Amino acid sequence: MLSNSHDFVRPADTAERAYLESLVRADYDESHPGETFDDMKSRMSFSREDQGLYRDWIALAVARAETARASRPSPVAA
Repeated sequence: MLSNSHDFVRPADTAERAYLESLVRADYDESHPGETFDDMKSRMSFSREDQGLYRDWIALAVARAETARASRPSPVAA
């Protein structure tokens, strides 16, 4: 999944950012041996590649969050 650098997710607050990161952190760590999600985040300030990777992973997290929301049963009005 590639992201457009002009169209990326901006979490509303730190709680939302932490939630989104939690949805992809383990997958990132598993797919990048010897490196962690936090390693990538720490390089973002000086690496455009890591900025792009972060955007892509957060875009994936948003898609996962939307899928989880859609799969929840709707509340039934009484």
